[in-house]
Amino acid sequence: MTSRWIWLSSQIIHRIWFRASLFSLLAIATALVAIFVRPYIPSNWTTSIGADAVDNVLSIIASSMLTVTTFSLSTMVSAYSAATSSVTPRATRLIMQDSTTQNVLATFVGSFLFSLVGIIALSTGAYGESGRVVLFVVTIAVIVLIIVTLLRWIDHLSSLGRVTETTARVEVVTIEAMRSRRKRPFLGCRPLNDASFDVPATARPIFPSAIGYVQHLDTGGLSAIATAGGGQIFVRTIPGQLTGTNEPVAWSVGLRDHDLDQDAIRSCFSIGETRSFDQDPRFGACVLAEIASRALSPAVNDPGTAIDVITRAIRVLSVWAEPVDPLEAEILYPNVHVPPIDLAGLFDDLFVPIARDGAGIIEVGLQLQKALRVLSLYDDDRFWQNARRHSVEALGRAELQLAFAGDKERIRRASEAVGRT
Repeated sequence: MTSRWIWLSSQIIHRIWFRASLFSLLAIATALVAIFVRPYIPSNWTTSIGADAVDNVLSIIASSMLTVTTFSLSTMVSAYSAATSSVTPRATRLIMQDSTTQNVLATFVGSFLFSLVGIIALSTGAYGESGRVVLFVVTIAVIVLIIVTLLRWIDHLSSLGRVTETTARVEVVTIEAMRSRRKRPFLGCRPLNDASFDVPATARPIFPSAIGYVQHLDTGGLSAIATAGGGQIFVRTIPGQLTGTNEPVAWSVGLRDHDLDQDAIRSCFSIGETRSFDQDPRFGACVLAEIASRALSPAVNDPGTAIDVITRAIRVLSVWAEPVDPLEAEILYPNVHVPPIDLAGLFDDLFVPIARDGAGIIEVGLQLQKALRVLSLYDDDRFWQNARRHSVEALGRAELQLAFAGDKERIRRASEAVGRT
């Protein structure tokens, strides 16, 4: 599984400042490369190309890119605000990690710095006539890159921050997390089905040093500690769960130096203020349900979005019914024990808020019953049990909210169909 340092690196790479800094350094290096290439440029090229034109072109790029970057930043902030108010604040992080937006801003900032460095170098005479030719050619390439980026940016702005686009992003990352966890339901470790029975009485607790949500669990690091110490580690808190400093996140058994290994075990649990999508498919399910709940609020009154989320929920949960390759499910860390994700909890995360907030809307109620019927037909008793349970609960809520007898009868018939073959 992904180590803690690789996970931390991926978090940094997805920050907008990282890509902008990388493009900026590349732009500066590109502007300065003409100084080192100029000895290899034939002298007659300077007159045939007319390299003096590069001064004005760089000035235009510098002034225009500063304006375009400022406009793009304001547009991006507006998209964040729109996603926060119309979708859910939990989905804003996905928009901030959008690769197209980051590439566009990085290109604009990099182009600005390229032209700025080029103007400074030209004013000092560092290029010479031959160097100006190289700078002219590179400037043409930068202009082409700017035009392509602007066209992509114009197309991308039509969907940035929109409800449907943001909901689709949440679905994609949730399915990715679900599929990854489906392939390795115990993160490559041995299963810990019931902590109260599977953990030996001699186990010693490991308490975290911070209060928050477990964002990432480095099971490979735990395995290395357990192997070196000649013992076993039993994980209590998996990614997505809230933990405090007064309850253990794990137990250790048989480690030769328990006190020394405590800090090492504790460092394998990355704890933060908010939940993360990476190893926590239930967080993605909660965010989808939040989008539906907000759409069903009286202030928004958008049952169509809730119906769309219900359809996406079917696709998310269906991942848990996909066949698993035995080689992928192989236990990699036999001395570490990890509890599974509860399928019933996933059903609760997705359907309880929708059934509660959409109980008085017949369209939402019928779509919810249809979705539960689809899920109940999977060849897995857990799907049937959870689908039937939520069908009955949703029917009870709807009967309390609906006033028209005909609507109640429609919901009853739809609920009775859940679980039938």
